[in-house]
Amino acid sequence: MKNDTLKGQYRINEQIRAKEVRIVSDDIEPKVYPIFQALKMAEERELDLVEISPNAQPPVCRIIDYSKFLYQLKKRQKEQKAKQVKVNVKEIRFGPQTDDHDYNFKLKHAKGFLEDGDKVKAYVFFKGRSILFKEQGEVLLLRFANDLEDYAKVDQMPILEGKRMTIQLSPKKKEAPKKPATAGTPKPAAPAQKAEKPEKGEE
Repeated sequence: MKNDTLKGQYRINEQIRAKEVRIVSDDIEPKVYPIFQALKMAEERELDLVEISPNAQPPVCRIIDYSKFLYQLKKRQKEQKAKQVKVNVKEIRFGPQTDDHDYNFKLKHAKGFLEDGDKVKAYVFFKGRSILFKEQGEVLLLRFANDLEDYAKVDQMPILEGKRMTIQLSPKKKEAPKKPATAGTPKPAAPAQKAEKPEKGEE
């Protein structure tokens, strides 16, 4: 289906409606040719005339193997997509007086998110008068960041926004495993230099 979408983007050979086209190619002089001549040149080379810039005046075409052209396009798109890594932000909510069981449960989830490459946005929600415990909420978030120090770095320290105090963490980049030191025989220590004997007459 994706290939079909690519095919629909470009007109080739007899599909090209312009009376003349500008050809860009490695082995052909880049200039404007009548469409019938351009088609003939493509046919002689057993290749296709592909319209790559239809809005130009006149349209720009290349003489190329169309299947190869589509393959290169698809490969380029795949490379660009690979570079655009999508980062998800997972939210974890605490109360200002979260018990240890709930805390550890959420800590475990956060480790999983970070290992999957997701960011974690943890926040303490203060309901009603619980805003009085904002210092307690800050301590909780700092403890959370500290417990995740092997997995995450802190992007933003605890900040109070309305009824929420938020901290944001990013996954740490995994370090490449260190090469084991080659187990070679230790180099022998350099022999101690012998003290020079004083020459006769110097004593």
